[in-house]
Amino acid sequence: MIAASPLHSLFPNIDDWGELGQACIDTLLMLAGSLSLTVLIGLPLGVLLYLTGKGQLRAMPALYGLTALLVNILRSIPFIILMIVLMPLTYVLVGTKLGIRGAIPPLVIGAAPFFARLVETALREVQAGVIEASQSMGASTWQIVWHVLLPEARAGIVAGITVTAIALVGYTAMGGAIGAGGLGDLAYRYGYLSYKSDYMVVTVVLLVLLVQALQMIGDRLVVRLARR
Repeated sequence: MIAASPLHSLFPNIDDWGELGQACIDTLLMLAGSLSLTVLIGLPLGVLLYLTGKGQLRAMPALYGLTALLVNILRSIPFIILMIVLMPLTYVLVGTKLGIRGAIPPLVIGAAPFFARLVETALREVQAGVIEASQSMGASTWQIVWHVLLPEARAGIVAGITVTAIALVGYTAMGGAIGAGGLGDLAYRYGYLSYKSDYMVVTVVLLVLLVQALQMIGDRLVVRLARR
């Protein structure tokens, strides 16, 4: 008789550890893809919010109000509802509503406005004297953004990326309830629907470890950038 492995003794209801490993990979892929696109979209959106705000370099109240309204609307919709609402658009964009590809569009649309607000906040913390000095030397708005605002706010922006990445981990877990794949899907199918609590415990532990790793990496980067 073959002795049971330690993992099987601790979690007897988990039948396939390979499937659990694949779920971890799927979660990491969703996180990497959605975070990259979120930063790519959210960073310029945050810069736009900052520049067009009241009293800023290119104040445009109408444009700021419209952009802020759109950002606030998207931020206020619970993510699981947003995923359902965006299913037709997701299918048009990536050809499927399920799996990793089907999860990325709603993840980006849900997280980019959130990250944009964090970028706007980080830019607002840049000292006005630095901006005024650049203007006095004849720097254009784009030069101020590229060479002054973004470098000065980089620690705050990295902190915003860290917060957004952690929020995306939670979004991917919620997406599992409607077929997004990953650890959330495994926890829902086996832990909730099949009453196998072992899956729920393991997926929660893995998600907590992932969040802790992201926070530690983000904190170290912020400290290093703040010292420069």
